[in-house]
Amino acid sequence: MKNCVLITGGTSGIGYALAQKFAKEHYEVLIVASNKERLVQTKKNLEQAYGTSVHIYQQDLSKIGAAEELYKKIKKENIEIDILVNNAGYGAIGATESIDKEKDRGLMVLNMITLTELCKFFLADMYKRKRGKILNVASTGAFQPGPYTATYYASKSYVLSYSRAIRREAAKYNVQVCILCPGTTNTEFFHKTGKKTPKGAMNPGKVAVYAYNKLMKNKEIIIPGILNRILRVIPIRIKIFFVELIKKK
Repeated sequence: MKNCVLITGGTSGIGYALAQKFAKEHYEVLIVASNKERLVQTKKNLEQAYGTSVHIYQQDLSKIGAAEELYKKIKKENIEIDILVNNAGYGAIGATESIDKEKDRGLMVLNMITLTELCKFFLADMYKRKRGKILNVASTGAFQPGPYTATYYASKSYVLSYSRAIRREAAKYNVQVCILCPGTTNTEFFHKTGKKTPKGAMNPGKVAVYAYNKLMKNKEIIIPGILNRILRVIPIRIKIFFVELIKKK
């Protein structure tokens, strides 16, 4: 029986690249996203390329209660999740008072509440089996505040803090919790915020392969890219200054 991985936001960017990597490694892949057409196309692409079984779930995870609905769907099909990848998320760039409050609310639900609830549901199952892995996707933005992208950076700081805490709790059950903190990556993230993708953005495929390899080694905080790992040690005040400079444009 194949191991099963559940990936939220798995139809594009890092999520899709991770789905490709897991499929290549012969995992049965479950993908969650809100766009049905993209889900169907992703399923077709992965099954044709890797010959693995792909299950798709249309679910808007930015809504309260979506995590429980998704969990119930999967339990109804009697599928055991060996690895949970909480990748779904989005950001908003601009002065905090100018960002639509509904967009900010959805961002916080998706990036924090849904992630937390999915961890709760699937951790309970993993604890019973005494095995399992969770990969929560944060960001290098988790390491400092982000002027003009305040809610997004704060939400990723939550992901980092929460994940490090439950990692300690999960260890006694032989369950591993790791945190992926990618830097700028060439995905749809910037297009959706109305900005151009910065030069030097990492390839999502390279991010996914690095993340997969480190997850298998139970690395706590996974930071793809040498430059991103170097930037982590720069004093926070300096990083805040440059974040403001870049995001204010």
